[in-house]
Amino acid sequence: MRKGNRLQRFAAVAVAAGLGLGPWPGFAQQTFSESTNVVAVEVPVQVVKDGEPVRGLTANDFEVFDGRKKVPVTGFEVLDLTAPAPAGSPAAAAAQVPASARRHFLMLFDLSNSEPKSIVKARQAALGVVDGLHPTDLVAVATYSSLQGPQLVIGFTPDRKQIATALDTLGMAKLIDRSPDPLKLILTAARQEAATAPTTGGGVQTRGAEGREGKEAALLDTLETFSTQSSRADRSVKQQMLVNMTKSFTDLARLMGEVEGRKYVVFLSEGYDSTLVSGKANTGGQGLENQEEAATFDESRITASTGGTGADEKFGDTRSQNFVEKMLEEFRRADCAIQAVDIGGLRAGAEQGPQRASGREGLFNMAKSTGGELFENFNNLSTAMGQMLRRTGVTYVLTFQPDDLKQDGSFHKLRVELKNAPRGARVVARTGFYAPLPYKQQQPLQRLLETANTVMGEESGAIATSVLAAPFAAASGDRAWVPVVIEVNGASLLTGKQDPKLPVEIYVYALDQNGSVQDFVTQTVGLDLTKAESSLRQGGLKYFGQLELPKGNYTLRTLVRNGSTGASSLKVTELVVPAFAKGESALLPAFFPEPPGRWVMVRAALREGQVQMPYPFMLKDQPYIPASKPVLAPGKEAQIVLQGYNLGAGDLKAEAHVLAADGKEVPGGDFKLGGRDGAGAGPLRMAASFNPPALQPGDYTLRVTLTDSAGKAQTSTAHFAVGGGAAPAHGGR
Repeated sequence: MRKGNRLQRFAAVAVAAGLGLGPWPGFAQQTFSESTNVVAVEVPVQVVKDGEPVRGLTANDFEVFDGRKKVPVTGFEVLDLTAPAPAGSPAAAAAQVPASARRHFLMLFDLSNSEPKSIVKARQAALGVVDGLHPTDLVAVATYSSLQGPQLVIGFTPDRKQIATALDTLGMAKLIDRSPDPLKLILTAARQEAATAPTTGGGVQTRGAEGREGKEAALLDTLETFSTQSSRADRSVKQQMLVNMTKSFTDLARLMGEVEGRKYVVFLSEGYDSTLVSGKANTGGQGLENQEEAATFDESRITASTGGTGADEKFGDTRSQNFVEKMLEEFRRADCAIQAVDIGGLRAGAEQGPQRASGREGLFNMAKSTGGELFENFNNLSTAMGQMLRRTGVTYVLTFQPDDLKQDGSFHKLRVELKNAPRGARVVARTGFYAPLPYKQQQPLQRLLETANTVMGEESGAIATSVLAAPFAAASGDRAWVPVVIEVNGASLLTGKQDPKLPVEIYVYALDQNGSVQDFVTQTVGLDLTKAESSLRQGGLKYFGQLELPKGNYTLRTLVRNGSTGASSLKVTELVVPAFAKGESALLPAFFPEPPGRWVMVRAALREGQVQMPYPFMLKDQPYIPASKPVLAPGKEAQIVLQGYNLGAGDLKAEAHVLAADGKEVPGGDFKLGGRDGAGAGPLRMAASFNPPALQPGDYTLRVTLTDSAGKAQTSTAHFAVGGGAAPAHGGR
C-alpha cells in the first residue's frame, strides 16, 4: 500500500539553529498546511493452471471488489521472473521491479520446539533455498523462542552475503560483530572480513572447517537454553507456551501484512505437539502416513468441541484451538503463506536428542491453512520448493484507490476475479488489506519493516530532496571517500502538523552490482522548531554524510523521513568509484558552489571506529559549499568547480553541453575554463564559469568533457534546474 504522505532511537545528534559544527565550512555561519492523503492499494496476483503460471493477461482480464463494491483498476504491472533481465547489474535490474511485485521470504527458525542439532543443520537447508531465489527476491531471517518471542536477525534485503551471515549465526551476539544498522539490513560492517566467502557456484560457504566447528559448538551451547525449557515442561506449561507462540505469530502476521508484495514464511521447526490442541483421543497416539490422511485429521480436530475450556488431555483444548485458528487467519489476511519445513529428520543415530512428540500434524496444518506446503525431506528441500518458486514466477500487480478510507488500521475484504480466463485457471491473491494507521500509532517493529521496505522500493516520496555523491581519492588508496550531500526542501518537510521537536530520519545505503550493502549512513537529526522553523521554511536542511567504498559501480538509496508524520522521500543515485590507486582517470561531476546562509547545516555523526574524512570541497585551499542540485537563472553566469584525477599535465580543452530531460541537446550557453589548481597525476581542481542558454523552467543535465594534450578525454554529468514556477527550488533529484 502506498500513501501520498506516508524505531528505535538511532545514533542521533540534537541539532538546533546556530550550532557550530566545524571544521567543515558553513556550519559556524549557518542556522540551520495541511496535506491530503491518497491511498493506493496494490494487489499482487498470481494465476495458476495445472501448477504453472498463466502469462499474457491484461488489466481487462481482472475484476477487483473492495468488499461488495467493484472498483476500477487504476494501475497494472507485470513481473515475469523468467523474462530476460534488463540491461545492467542484478541490483539495478531488481531496483526496477516495484516492491509490491517482489517476493519476500522470511526464514523463521523455531528454537523452542526443535532440538539444537536440528537447528544447526537446518541452516544449510535454508541457505540452499536462498541460493535458488531470483535476484529480485528479498530475504529476512528471524528466530522464535518462548523466552524471547520473535526476534528479527536481518530485515528484508537483497544482500546474499549478509543473509548467509544471518543464517550462519542466527543473530547470536557472541557469534557476530553486529553492525549499528537500525534497519537490520546488514549484520556486519562491509569493511570487516566476513565469516563467509563466495563459492564457485555463486553461493556462500563458511570459511575454514575449524572455524565452523567452533561456531557450531558455540551455537549449540546457546540454543540449548531455548530448547531445554520447552522439552522439560509439563503439559499445562506446554499448553501455555503454545498459546504464547500463537499470540506472537499473530502479531508477526499482522506486521507481515504491512510489507508490500507476496510474502512467504519458511518455518523451520520440529513443530508443536498437536495433541495439545486436538487431544490424544483424535490421534490414538499414531503418526499419519500421508498428507491426504493428515488433511482429513486436520479438519476433524480443528472443528472438534470439548464442551469446555482449559487443557483436556483426551479431547483437546478449545482455547488453544481458537488461538491457533486466529493465528492462521491473520496469516491469510496478510497474504502470507507458511512453507513449513519439518527439520526433525535432520538428526540421526547418536545425534538424536530427547524424544519429542511429533509436530508433523501441527506443521502441516500451518502450511495447508495458509496456502503453503509441508516439506519433510531435507535433501530435496530446494528441489521441492522450486515448484513453488516456478508457480509464483509471474505476478500481476493491480492497483486501485479506495474512496473515503479511514486511517484506523481496520481490515477491508478484497476479492479478485478473472474474466475470460482459461478453463481451470486459479487466482491466488490477498483476501484483504489493512487501512493505514497514522505514523505515530504504528508499533516500532512495524515502522522498522515499513522503512526497510521503502529503502528497497521504488524512487518516490512526498518530501522534496536532492542528493549529490562523488568519489574522492582517500589516503588508504584501495577505497574512496564518498561525501553524500542531501538537501531537504524545508516547506515539504514541514507539511502537516508538526511537533516542536522534529526528528528527521536519514538513511543512505550503498549497494554494489550484486545487491550487497558495502557501506551505509543512518542518523536521526533532532530539530528544535521553536528555533529552526523559520530557517527551515526559507531554505531547508542540508546534510553531509560520508561513505567509504572500493572500486565498483554502486546504487545509493537515500531515504529521508519526517519522524513525526511519517512522510518520506526515496532517491536512487548511480555512482561509479574508479580505481584511484591504480592510476585510473576520472572527472567528477561539476560542482556549483553556493553562498552560506540558506540551509540548516548538519554533519553526520561518526560510527564507532569510523574516521572523519577530510573536507573534500576545496579550491585554492579555500572551502566551498556545493549545491546538490543548483537552480540557475538564464543569462546569469554561475561559477563551477571541476575536479579530477590522473588527467595528465599540460593544457586541457573543455566542452560543455546542456541536455534536456528527454536527453536531447539544447544549443547555446557559454562555458569557460579558469586556472588550474594542481598538476600531473595528482588531483586536479580548476574553476570554470557556465552561462546557461535561454531555457524554460525545468530539469537539465550539464555534460562536461575535458581532453588533455594527448587526446585522452574524460566526461562527467551534473544535474541542475532552471528556476520558475515549474521548478521548485532544490526540490528534485
